[in-house]
Amino acid sequence: MIPPSRPRARRKGSAMAVDAILARLRAIARPENLPGMARYGIRTETALGVGIPALRALARECGIDHALAVDLWESGVHEAQVLAGMVDDAGRVDGRQMEAWVAAFDSWDVCDQVCSNLFDRTAAAWDKARAWSGRPEEFVKRAGFTLMACLAVHDKRAADADFLALLPLIGREAGDPRNFVRKAVNWALRQIGKRNRALHGPAVTLARELAGSGDKTARWIGRDALRELTGEKVLARLARRANQPAA
Repeated sequence: MIPPSRPRARRKGSAMAVDAILARLRAIARPENLPGMARYGIRTETALGVGIPALRALARECGIDHALAVDLWESGVHEAQVLAGMVDDAGRVDGRQMEAWVAAFDSWDVCDQVCSNLFDRTAAAWDKARAWSGRPEEFVKRAGFTLMACLAVHDKRAADADFLALLPLIGREAGDPRNFVRKAVNWALRQIGKRNRALHGPAVTLARELAGSGDKTARWIGRDALRELTGEKVLARLARRANQPAA
């Protein structure tokens, strides 16, 4: 059963104007950060160099504000778009908005921040994860697998069966050699496998299959996932969770 969207635990309301927020962002801009961002594969053409901690602090000031989020997104400023995902109201985000935003993703950090701060809390999150995982566009496909990874961490009410149904999609797309896609596919596999013991076994099985693949990209995804999923740290954490009394 697909769970409904979950409310975000943050204060409501902000009448802050987009112009004021953009002025704040420009005031704290760190252009000296841009070369480092570019080295990590982040698109910097419209970026100001503002770090995530500063954006989170500003998001707390803004509160939840859907109209502000839309205006921030439409500004086209890199950090404003990341901030938009932090302040939007997941309950007011529909499939049309998600499709418009995902089509505009052109940098992995905007993709991951919007998916982890907003999209994975929407009513359409599961449908979009499945649909986007099969799309040809690089950042749309990344968004699909990023959503899977984020749902594995954040959606505490989802059934194991929901995640098991994602594993064939991971196997299907494991041969995509594009860097931003393969890393997201790997991320989704690892996060599903770390969720609990019931999912760990099937995820390890898939990782082993991929590790033995004749495809170079699939082998990398499988081997990298196996290193974490069979490591002592993960196994110990899963054992502790299994021994915890049910809530």
